[in-house]
Amino acid sequence: MQIPSRAIALRIFIGEDDRDDGRPLYESIVLKAREMRLAGATVLRGPLGYGHSSRLHSAKVLRLSENLPMVIEIVDSEERIDAFLPELDRLMTSGLITMEAVRVLQYGKTRGDRPD
Repeated sequence: MQIPSRAIALRIFIGEDDRDDGRPLYESIVLKAREMRLAGATVLRGPLGYGHSSRLHSAKVLRLSENLPMVIEIVDSEERIDAFLPELDRLMTSGLITMEAVRVLQYGKTRGDRPD
């Protein structure tokens, strides 16, 4: 699979406690992205953050489960990201979704000319 050198980075900001039918929402999002054969997805767990409620979510030692922030990053072509958005809308009830144009320098094991 190739990603064009001009691609889209999709970032999804949710809470660790967010669920989809009992499963962690971040897991459902990644599995759906894989099912739709997007190039890849990465989940990042944040030690501190806040969202629309302005309530801090922290990973301090005495607070081990404080609904920490989670960020899912997916990079692929604009067409493939656009096809994924209706599924993402179906899965999410809150959170933040951003998209931005990115330049892909490397994907996979080899460097070389990338098709535009």
